Amino acid sequence: QVQLVESGGGLVQPGGSLRLSCAASGSIFSINAMGWYRQAPGKQRELVAAITSGGSTNYADSVKGRFTISRDNAKNTVYLQMNSLKPEDTAVYYCNADLPPLWSYWGKGTLVTVSS
Repeated sequence: QVQLVESGGGLVQPGGSLRLSCAASGSIFSINAMGWYRQAPGKQRELVAAITSGGSTNYADSVKGRFTISRDNAKNTVYLQMNSLKPEDTAVYYCNADLPPLWSYWGKGTLVTVSS
């Protein structure tokens, strides 16, 4: 079994920054892609950013230039640096990890609130 635990959420003013972390633990031999998704009230969950084991990244258009995803393969941890936060970034942020052959795991989520 694999567990993902997110941390780093909270309340921040518009224009501020937060750094989310997600650590994977358990029966892990390797992890393929890791990513961050978010779900705002009344909306569907959407991809924010993803990163492969080789470091290739993919971002939602709405966060390009503001958010940066990174990972530490030795620690099975993925990070999301969020800068220039906007009220529309308010959501529960979920960590996802894809393990071979076709397993996908989710964290329980961390709330990010951007408000003055």
